[in-house]
Amino acid sequence: MFSITNEIKKAFNGDAWHGNHVMQTLNNVKPENAFKHFIPNAHSIAEIALHLTSWTEEISSRLTGNAAAEPELGDWPKPGEQTARAWEKIIFDFKIANEELIRICESIRGDEWENTIKDERNLALGTGITNIELVNGLVQHHAYHSGQIALLSKF
Repeated sequence: MFSITNEIKKAFNGDAWHGNHVMQTLNNVKPENAFKHFIPNAHSIAEIALHLTSWTEEISSRLTGNAAAEPELGDWPKPGEQTARAWEKIIFDFKIANEELIRICESIRGDEWENTIKDERNLALGTGITNIELVNGLVQHHAYHSGQIALLSKF
């Protein structure tokens, strides 16, 4: 039986159909490369990881009944310190955000997945959709950005 909770688990830290899950991709990044801008005007790996974390936290917030908003940390947070230790913290924060999301998903009853979040449709904010569509969008978001990180890691 299909379970959106299983899909976010696989994208985050499981047997993703497309290859490496996001945690594996992040763990493969050399700390000295995490903050580099390999492509002019493109985000660094660290910036992408912070973006993933901020949106994971925002989805958790919406699933617990809060109104949709820009993520608390911002859409594209800037890394502070650029050290191996700071990179480890970025990965750790991403892990914690996803574990919390999974905990929330596991508490949602089957019939609640079709509930529409309370905000009107706003394409830019990804609102006005069902809970299952919201989490499915995050699964896609994880896969998309994991691919970007994997490519940037090859530089």
